[in-house]
Amino acid sequence: MAIITLTTDFGLKDHFVGVLKGSIYSELPDAKIVDISHDIAPFNIQECAYILKNSYHSFPKGSIHIVGIDSEATEENQHIAVLIDGHYFIGANTGVIGLITSEIKPEKIFEIKIPDPFHGSFPVLSVFVQVACHIARGGTLEVVGKPFSELKELKEFIPRIVDDGKKIIGSVIYIDNYGNVVTNIQKHLFEAYKKGRDFELLVRNHKIKIIHKAYTDIVDYSVEKSRRKGDGDLLALFNSSNYIELAIFRSNLKTVGGAATLLGLDYRDTIIIDFL
Repeated sequence: MAIITLTTDFGLKDHFVGVLKGSIYSELPDAKIVDISHDIAPFNIQECAYILKNSYHSFPKGSIHIVGIDSEATEENQHIAVLIDGHYFIGANTGVIGLITSEIKPEKIFEIKIPDPFHGSFPVLSVFVQVACHIARGGTLEVVGKPFSELKELKEFIPRIVDDGKKIIGSVIYIDNYGNVVTNIQKHLFEAYKKGRDFELLVRNHKIKIIHKAYTDIVDYSVEKSRRKGDGDLLALFNSSNYIELAIFRSNLKTVGGAATLLGLDYRDTIIIDFL
């Protein structure tokens, strides 16, 4: 039985997540359901895209990923089912799935057109669960809809290159549980334009000249403890998803705060890299 994952902005206070799981188990008693996240900020498409893009590939091929965010169907927000990289994605045409297809060519894209669907305020249950269970039973995408080619893209995930490649203008796309700030500048893009040059990463009134590989790289253990950088200091690194991330070493949001609060950064705020 294929794994079915759930990524939503439903939270856990209400009954919605339980209803989804109960409906899947009613259809498929042997189903394997995994929660990726239910704490996406309401209607935050970019946050959902970042989390899903960096988690789906950890699951085996054939896994089915239900995306429950901004899911009511309209003429501009169609319900779609897509086969990408051996994985099935079921959701609305918000740009979340388009982020993955921007790097990997999809194998199949279908607009969902199931017979006599119940048109209500909970399409994740009335439509997406039906399609997921159909696929889990061995069904094909051809049965649930018609070919589709108008996937939306998330422009916010694309940094701008200016000054003949001397400057990258990026932005904040995600703030994690530690208050760490994830930018939309990926390692491969940074390396492609760096070309051995020095650089300055400019954020608010700070300049950063080193991008680390790990959080602890900020600590120089050859320096006397009282003089070395450590707890509470700002650093930049390539995170586990190879995006440039800004962090406060050993931050604690309940005490000293994180990079987002201490730097005054929020979603879509600008990050600049100057190559010298």
